[in-house]
Amino acid sequence: MRLVEMLFKGNRVFVEADDAGNPIVAGGRATMRYTKDADQVYHPSPANLVAIGGGRTPFEAPPAKAAPKRKARQPEVNAPSARIPGAVVAYTDGACLGNPGPAGLGYVIVGTDGRRVQRGEPLGRGTNNIAELMAILRVLQIQEGSAAPLVVFTDSTYAIGVLTAGWKAKANAELIAEIKDRLRRFPHVQLRKVAGHAGVTDNEIVDDLARRAAAGQVPVE
Repeated sequence: MRLVEMLFKGNRVFVEADDAGNPIVAGGRATMRYTKDADQVYHPSPANLVAIGGGRTPFEAPPAKAAPKRKARQPEVNAPSARIPGAVVAYTDGACLGNPGPAGLGYVIVGTDGRRVQRGEPLGRGTNNIAELMAILRVLQIQEGSAAPLVVFTDSTYAIGVLTAGWKAKANAELIAEIKDRLRRFPHVQLRKVAGHAGVTDNEIVDDLARRAAAGQVPVE
């Protein structure tokens, strides 16, 4: 088994590849590791993998160890949903190719009537954290003045931490302060953590929107 080094959400990863250096795709998903010898594998969409410098560096992968049996996943108390009665539901994500590098944001907004708006926007050069925060800010800007409860899902632990968990911001202080100020303007608003790359449909959509906007530096829908 060969591995090629690629970029995934600004991180260098190792992707299983064929003899020509192309990612092996099964069921529409590639197989990657965060380090060459990692036992844990992940299955991203090939569209979210970016070649480094236009080339790929092959490595020989170590034999995979037998995966431990997993316990059945228990339902989450705040399981993500595209519809919450009486509330506007939004999903947000940010992407950065290089961190720092070309950045983009993506969002999906589902209104109380079920109507959907989705968009990816380029952000020029930035970091992944800035892109994650900007995606949340864009939803708050769009929904400003709405009296309906707003629930915003993000897979960014950093964003949840600095905005709601009291984490001390070492960077991006002005942006964080602006978002906190806008959050206070809503009568009913929640930020909720959603697991990234776990098959949540709208979270996968915003990931793709953000990545395409970052790569092309043009708006996408």
